[in-house]
Amino acid sequence: MSLLKLDNVTKTFGGLTAVDEVSCEVPQGSIFGLIGPNGAGKTTVFNLITGNYTPDRGRILFNGQDITGKITHKIVELGIARTFQTIRLFQNMSVLENVLAGCHCRMSAGPVSAMLRLPGARREERRTLGKALAELRFTGLENEAENLAKNLSYGNQRLLEIARALATDPSLIILDEPAGGMNEQETAALVELIFQVQKRGATVLLIEHDMSLVMKACQYLVVLEYGKKIAEGTPDEVKQNPQVIEAYLGSDEDDF
Repeated sequence: MSLLKLDNVTKTFGGLTAVDEVSCEVPQGSIFGLIGPNGAGKTTVFNLITGNYTPDRGRILFNGQDITGKITHKIVELGIARTFQTIRLFQNMSVLENVLAGCHCRMSAGPVSAMLRLPGARREERRTLGKALAELRFTGLENEAENLAKNLSYGNQRLLEIARALATDPSLIILDEPAGGMNEQETAALVELIFQVQKRGATVLLIEHDMSLVMKACQYLVVLEYGKKIAEGTPDEVKQNPQVIEAYLGSDEDDF
């Protein structure tokens, strides 16, 4: 069963077609990779899914619902969360506060209830705090809760973005180059974390340039070049596709 479906999605910027009639289906519960060389349109696809951009043509369906052109916070509420290629944290807030910000979309107490500290609001605060702390434990950041986000190592800032995204209770989490800037040990831990996210029941959609990570983690891949889909299939199928080798790796198959 497909959780996410792109149907002939196209996006142009002036005279440049960044995404050109791309169609694909992301199976529910899968770890799905979107790969391609720089400028292939991968992040533009992510921005179309999450409402940062609106397609010029085509449709985007999530859980059978047309989300084409919906505003970003509504898409989050439907169950799609993301991280960013360039880290976007509240740098001067604590690690815990960053994750609590992710919990906000699932809170229902109104401002009057919160100001008056009514019992329902207090119960919700306790649940939210517990949720945020649970996500920090899940990502291995529980000992950093009171630290400022800006004081974390680069790899831990990446993990904090994932913790904040998970705090929204997504059924689809979109990771934009999560291994960027990580060392080999951190990358290996990230692969295990992605598997654990899948075991929780979430679907993972991944952009990543680290091909060893992609080959280890992903069950299915779509390859873009100049905004067009040039291949799709299992990692082994994509690995042997001559067009992919030429476009993405310049003919060095050993990079897989």
